[in-house]
Order: sequence, then structure tokens, then C-alpha cells
Amino acid sequence: MPNTTITAPLGFLAAGVKAGIKPWDKPDVALLVCERPAAAAAVFTTNQVVAAPVIYDRSILKGGRGKLEAVVVNSGNANACTGVRGIRDARRMADLAGEATHCPADLVLVSSTGVIGRPLPMARIEHGIIDAASALGNSAEHGESFVRGIMTTDTRMKTAFATVKIGRATVKIAGCIKGAGMLAPRMATMLGYITTDAAISPALLHAALTDIADVTFNSITIDGHTSTNDTVAVLASGLAGHPTINARGAAFARFAAALKDICYSLGEQVVRDGEGATKLVRVIITGAASAADAKLAARAIAESPLAKAALHGGDPNWGRFTSAAGYSGAKCNFDRMKCAIGKSLVIFRNGQPTGAAVDKVAKLMKSDTVDVTVDLGVGKASTTMLTCDLSEEYVTINADYTT
Repeated sequence: MPNTTITAPLGFLAAGVKAGIKPWDKPDVALLVCERPAAAAAVFTTNQVVAAPVIYDRSILKGGRGKLEAVVVNSGNANACTGVRGIRDARRMADLAGEATHCPADLVLVSSTGVIGRPLPMARIEHGIIDAASALGNSAEHGESFVRGIMTTDTRMKTAFATVKIGRATVKIAGCIKGAGMLAPRMATMLGYITTDAAISPALLHAALTDIADVTFNSITIDGHTSTNDTVAVLASGLAGHPTINARGAAFARFAAALKDICYSLGEQVVRDGEGATKLVRVIITGAASAADAKLAARAIAESPLAKAALHGGDPNWGRFTSAAGYSGAKCNFDRMKCAIGKSLVIFRNGQPTGAAVDKVAKLMKSDTVDVTVDLGVGKASTTMLTCDLSEEYVTINADYTT
């Protein structure tokens, strides 16, 4: 089988190892290394309660533009709300990874994920980083071991791969992501890492990622809770063999389109693997007065516990969708609103039910993929947000998360 992991693009090595950070016997330290300084861009959580690694990463990327040579990640502990020690430990992780991979510490991105409020077990992390550095490789197995090392409550690996022609070169783009709960991204989502051998300036890479994040990662939600650690980073080795993309144009457009496909796929995989999820839900808003209003209405529906519970049970209680749009803060014209389930089953129009058969509505809502469309009746703006249902398992996972 061909390699489609983050080690597939030219110039990248990866590894994931067990260091004993997680309470279960699984990989929990991961390392990604580029053979040369890579053009890099990242987006981060907008939560005002920010984990130490995010504070450190923002400082080395200087507002999202710069270069990286390595990424070091631990799972099982978020290093969030850990004070001065947390910042010191994040910097120590960068120093350790830099020493182990022979690259400058200020070219090492640091990420952590797991329980908030507990100091990092630095002795275990130190051994994990050394072990990961000695295990680096560019095979599919190495790429997969990295993914396993960043997972927490995820039930499956989430990866994506694409190629795109730029000039005479075939450029590879590969990504992986972790996330299943505590997820309502604003500017980033969970922990995600994308590699490419494209040659592109850091400024244009940053522009592409920020634009794409808004319509992919910022358009998904599991539970309405924005994490303290959210990070998505892209590293471009520049080894594909085409002229460097330094300006917007045809080459930039082709690269950005392929990067968007990767990000959309990763985001959808996260939602399908949402904690306790049994179905993917596409909340589609049309007829909004503005793009901002469309997002308000979509998020209100996608994050409503009542709507998500009805979706879990396949209960044809569509009033939960229309009422959520109504309280969202978006402008609505009740007498012109419309709601449909599936591709075309209109159940509410012009302020009243259409008389659609309840059994048909219930059947559509029992599918593993459900479309909910609400037209606000006031304009032409639209958006789509991905979410999942709310199950008993979600409550069980999060009632016992730290114990």
C-alpha cells in the first residue's frame, strides 16, 4: 500500500512512542521532523484561557508566520492552567526535541492534549522525546505511530491525503488530526498537523490556512466547548521541485484548493468520531441577512442539546431546529422561514407545518448522516456547519473523564 500519512510528502520523518503519560498503555509522545527548516503557519484557539504550549507557539511563530523544523506532542495531559511551571515545561519540551533532533528549539512547535490543570510528568516526557527521536522514520507505519501518539478519546485515526500538480511537479499534502470532544473551534480545532512538499512562502501559507480554517475547522462543533489547546499547523518542506509560490495566482489557487480538501476531510472525520456520536449532521442555513447571521443560526442549532438529543433518537421534533434559529440572534422572518430534513422534505414553511408525514421525517432522522436545512427568509447568505448527535455515551465519557 502506498504511504498516505504525514511522512508521505518529501522531507518528513515521524514517530510515536509510549512514555507512560496516559493512564492506559498507548503511545503518548509524538515527534514530527522536517529534514530542513520548513515554511510554516498555524492557527490557535481563541479561548482566553490558553494552554502553555499555545502561548509558547505563538511567540515562536510571530503571529502565525515563520518556519518550523519539528513538532513535539504529548497526549494525556493538556499542560493548561499550570502557571509559570507550565510555560517552563513547554519550553523544556522544545529544548528536548531540539536537542534530540539537532534543530534549534525556536523551530520546534509544542502541543499538549488531555486533562487540564495537572503539571506535566517531565521525566516521562523527556524519555519519550528521546525514544521518539531514535524511532523516527518516513514509512506509513511511522506516520501512523505519530497519529496514535496524539489521540485521547478518539476511537480511530483521522488522516487525509491529496496530490496536486504545480508546474511539472506532483505535490503531496497529508494531514492528521485528533479530537472527539471539548470541541467548538474558533480559529483552529483540536490538534492537527499537515505536511506538504510544496514550495510556498510562509506568508502565503498563513493566508491559505487562515482562510481555509474559517470554512472548514471553524464550521464544525461537537459540544460547543472551545478547548484551551486548539492548534492546527502546516509545514511545507519545499522539496517537490517547483518554483516557490510567492504570489496569489494559478499555482496558489491549486495548492489552496487541495489544502482545503484535506482540512474539510479531517474536520468531517472529527465530527463522525465525536464522543458518543452515532451520526453526522449537516446544519445548512440559507436565506440569511449576512454570513455572520448564517453562522449564528447554524451554531445555535448545531450546539442545542435538545436538537442533538432529538437527532440521536430520530425524533421528528423539528420545532427544535426552527426555534434554535429564532433565538440565535440572527435576523429571521417567521412568515417566510422554511425548514427541511434530508435533501428536500420540507416540513415547515411560511410560519406553519407543511403536513409532511411524520414517519418519513423520522426515517430520515434515523440515518447515519442527516441534513437539516433552515431558510431564515431574509436574505441570500448561507453556510453549513457539521455536528453530531448527543448520546448517553457522551455523558458517560465526560462524567468520568478524569477518574
